[in-house]
Amino acid sequence: MILQLTEELITQIHTHGEQAYPEEGAGFLLGVYADNGTRAVKAIFPLANSWENEARHNRYLITPEDYLKAELAADRLELSLIGVFHSHPDHPNRPSEFDREWAQPFFSYVITSVQSGKAIESRSWRLLEDRTRFEEEEIRKLT
Repeated sequence: MILQLTEELITQIHTHGEQAYPEEGAGFLLGVYADNGTRAVKAIFPLANSWENEARHNRYLITPEDYLKAELAADRLELSLIGVFHSHPDHPNRPSEFDREWAQPFFSYVITSVQSGKAIESRSWRLLEDRTRFEEEEIRKLT
């Protein structure tokens, strides 16, 4: 399992997480699927966190309207929604139990640890079909 991302897109994801800090930031990954199971991110679709104010420090919410807007943007670019990115303020870049409960098995989930307002590192995960746990997915950085 490989997720291809350019340095520029990783920087955009990190910037979104830093700007959202101390709240979680989130958005969609737009890209293409390769025959070998590799996914290539070609663009991101950042979103505002729609969760109620008091929980935004450890939760994000993507509304049905957000999902529709992202689908339409992907269609315009002739891409697909291939995943979600979000930040974990002052926490590791591993999926939480909450993340597992709300995740969809067919998406890649890029999680960025943002410590004291600075993005540290991103990792990608895919939820198993039986929804029991995530498996880490290699992020292959492209220039």
